[in-house]
Amino acid sequence: MGKVLIKNIGCLQTPVGSYSHKGSKQGANEKYINAAIAVEDGIITEILSGGRIPAGTYDEEIDAEGKLVTPGLVDGHTHLVFGGYRQHEIAMKLAGAGYLDILRAGGGILDTVGKTRQASKEELYDKTAGFLDEMMSMGVTSCEAKSGYGLDKETEIKMLEVIKELGEKHPMDVVPTFLGPHAIPPEYEGRGDEYIEMTCKEILPEIRKRNLADYCDVFCEDSVFNAEQSRTYLKCARDMGFGLKIHADEIEAIGGTELAGELGAASAEHLIAITESGMDAMAEGGVTAMCLPATSFYLDKTYAPAKTMIEKGIPVAMASDFNPGSCPSLNLQFVINLGCLKYKLTPEEVLTAVTINPACAIGLGEKVGTLEPGKQADLVIWNAPDFEMVCYRFGSNMTDRVIKKGTLVK
Repeated sequence: MGKVLIKNIGCLQTPVGSYSHKGSKQGANEKYINAAIAVEDGIITEILSGGRIPAGTYDEEIDAEGKLVTPGLVDGHTHLVFGGYRQHEIAMKLAGAGYLDILRAGGGILDTVGKTRQASKEELYDKTAGFLDEMMSMGVTSCEAKSGYGLDKETEIKMLEVIKELGEKHPMDVVPTFLGPHAIPPEYEGRGDEYIEMTCKEILPEIRKRNLADYCDVFCEDSVFNAEQSRTYLKCARDMGFGLKIHADEIEAIGGTELAGELGAASAEHLIAITESGMDAMAEGGVTAMCLPATSFYLDKTYAPAKTMIEKGIPVAMASDFNPGSCPSLNLQFVINLGCLKYKLTPEEVLTAVTINPACAIGLGEKVGTLEPGKQADLVIWNAPDFEMVCYRFGSNMTDRVIKKGTLVK
């Protein structure tokens, strides 16, 4: 890759450090004016400001033209791999059907399960690669991707194989998460305990053996998996060496966030209905809050109390939750807009929430999420003079160029 100089940066704005930022540190960003970045073999070696240029001879020079530069965005919660779409549910939602109503009627997740089981691995690979291209064009350089639309061993493995292969071949860093307990499959209707047992005995060992996932997740929710079923599954996953995540308190608070704190999960996700006890447990357990405001927008639900969680010392991250049902958008820039408008976060708190905090929550905090020497040269040159403009404009792709490991990819 050689040596690359990124020069004439009007403002370089970044969090600093390889740890989850919480409390007052959530809004702690460094800002370098008239800056330049030196890169060697994809790694940042030096950052200077005040018009100074790092000494040396470079194989390539990239002129930022006085624009804003930030770390590449990190999307810490996606459901990228799925068959079909669910646009037909629009009419059901307009008629008043809620998320769980559609699920109980055999639609929702179960509709996508059927289409994903039918899809070939090649079809899923090509479709997901297209999503990654689209995400990268909007400034995302690292992401997490969950399985969960198979609900059987064969299809879940197929989905994780797609994620693993794309992580190896696509410029995006992709972190795989196994979400086998995403719903109770039709063949296990009324037998949730048995499905959890089968998952622990038959699927998790195969995933571990083949190193197909870094994390395990579960949908702890009314009409899906209760807290005890979720505990059984997550403890089994932890014993096998997986990191833990949990969909919790999206619609009903049934103990998911308390469980996340108890088990020291990397993150708890959604959190629309979180309670004081849930927030206290997360703060005590060092759990990152993975907030998903575009899902609240699409479902016309209330928004997670992100500002309160910051005040309670919980690291807050924001992600797209891209999926075919409750959030058919992978636009993390829209999430940035909602972070300011609905969560009432400052632009600095928002930048932390879409860079270093999700990076740490998916195990990448040592190499991405900030711009500083020793980190991977993943960055966005924005069509904006400052990050306030990125937070202010919505509905437009504000990226000018995207650089991954020191190489222009868009």
